[in-house]
Amino acid sequence: MTDKHQISIKEIANLSGVSVATVSRVINDNGRFSEETRRKVLRVIDEHGYSTNTVAKALRMNKSKTIGIIVPDIGNEFFSTIVHEIESYFFERGFSTFICNTDKSSTKESAYIRSLDAKMVDGLICISGREEIEASLLTRRIPIVCIDRRPRMTNNLAMIESDHFHGGYLAGSHLIAKGCRRPVILTKPKTLSSVYDRLEGFKRALAEHRIPFDEETVLLTDESRRHNIEKAREAIRLAQSEGRTFDGVFATNDWLAIGVVKELVESGVRVPEQVKVVGFDDDTIARYSDIPLTTIKQDVYRIAEEASQIFLALLTGKKKPSVNHHIKVPVELIERKTT
Repeated sequence: MTDKHQISIKEIANLSGVSVATVSRVINDNGRFSEETRRKVLRVIDEHGYSTNTVAKALRMNKSKTIGIIVPDIGNEFFSTIVHEIESYFFERGFSTFICNTDKSSTKESAYIRSLDAKMVDGLICISGREEIEASLLTRRIPIVCIDRRPRMTNNLAMIESDHFHGGYLAGSHLIAKGCRRPVILTKPKTLSSVYDRLEGFKRALAEHRIPFDEETVLLTDESRRHNIEKAREAIRLAQSEGRTFDGVFATNDWLAIGVVKELVESGVRVPEQVKVVGFDDDTIARYSDIPLTTIKQDVYRIAEEASQIFLALLTGKKKPSVNHHIKVPVELIERKTT
């Protein structure tokens, strides 16, 4: 008997009584062949333990049925939900995924992109922690779909994000409608495109109501690796020690907002009577915190769906990769007890 580990497509064809071309069509499930032929070929394959050389096949067809997913923090609920939904979508369609967690490190992100390129992935879905995806990291022109962050690279790229500007505008408008006349925004020093847009939307709301925006309106967290809750608490303590006065806080994510609420309450400030707080994301923590958090809800499932569909369209040629696509997913204000 032929060694089952060495059997070739030609030998499978001889044992099945069909042509090599027919065996290839059955293996790739592509082209015309009868159900009887399919069963004969698969029976021989099963009996002899034949498996395709996926690396050689990828090189030959320039397709690997694999995709790379770059994520800055897999422990973040927003990111992990998106990754889970995308992975499920492509698994159902016969794709494997490489999920790479960068810990917000540019060095790790660059290394992962090079590694994924070497693995011949068909494309990248990137939730980047940086403002630019370096084209020099890739040796091939492959589709790239970016989620939530706008990189400077524009070629062969699609972009899916929430309407962050409108979210910031909703947050500012809501605080003002609730009676705030000295609202501030709490954010991080290194501003990604998503956070920058939230800030600009907040500024627009203040401008429409003739409320001044200056350096006193922005509270910045430090750049340590501490959790967002602790960063927010420290920022509020510093603002209080400096004598800053504010009656509303828009924090650019929910964990920062929870830290704001905790620090205010523990320092004797009543929420929402004296200071109102709005977060961003609508993570699970927003609903179940001690004082349920008013926040801007991102439609995470629609973001994942839009990203998956446009990525598949680019892979299959239904959309031209030379055309840039930019989709903004609507957000909504969820009012709870902190306002």
